Amino acid sequence: MSGHSKWSTIKRKKGAIDAKRGKIFTRLIKEITVAARMGGGDPDANPRLRSAIATAKAENMPKDNIDRATKKGTGELEGAVYEEITYEGYGPGGVAVLVECMTDNKNRSVADIRHFFSKSGGNLGEFGCVAWMFAKKGTIFVEKGTIDEEELMDKALEAGAEDVVEEDNAFQVVSAPEDFETVRAALEEAGIQLSEASVAMVPNTIVEITEEKIAKQILKLLENLEDHEDVQNVYANFDIPDEIMEAVA
Repeated sequence: MSGHSKWSTIKRKKGAIDAKRGKIFTRLIKEITVAARMGGGDPDANPRLRSAIATAKAENMPKDNIDRATKKGTGELEGAVYEEITYEGYGPGGVAVLVECMTDNKNRSVADIRHFFSKSGGNLGEFGCVAWMFAKKGTIFVEKGTIDEEELMDKALEAGAEDVVEEDNAFQVVSAPEDFETVRAALEEAGIQLSEASVAMVPNTIVEITEEKIAKQILKLLENLEDHEDVQNVYANFDIPDEIMEAVA
């Protein structure tokens, strides 16, 4: 399990920008709505809803927004009906890409996603074509400088985490999806500040990109996908050396 991809680092930096644009709230409201529709409006009996609400609170979403999204999911309030769908494909350089969407118009979504792949020189594939390259994992990020690595490792593993991976400016705590809530709660109770926590698709293998042209194409493809209104998450299995990243930034 590599657990590391340049895209995970880029996404976390991009998250700060998305927060200012209100995109994070939009995505979280969709997730809360779908979670409530599928598992009911009681967070104690619905782990997915409980996790979505915890993430929303961490992003300082007002309680009224959370309550409205939950009630839309349970049908107490009217709202759009979102369908979950995951698209898979290959980007430039043979990079595997997973695109998780929540949409009220599948025809619009698939047409736009296919266009982004084609425009970048990649191609949208069939169901299952790249999913096998990823594993669903609980992922928690802790910024470097806020805690000693050895202390974090001890507390994370004691709580049931599988590993702690060092990234550029943060540590990534990896766990099985079913242990995610337990690990997050244990770290929070220990007073550890979490910069991000979610269940995500983590790549098993990494494709290293060493050509500037390919790097630019990949980053543009992922940027277009991330900015689409129907897209919730984008996962990719590439890594770009720092010198190439500096050149294309």
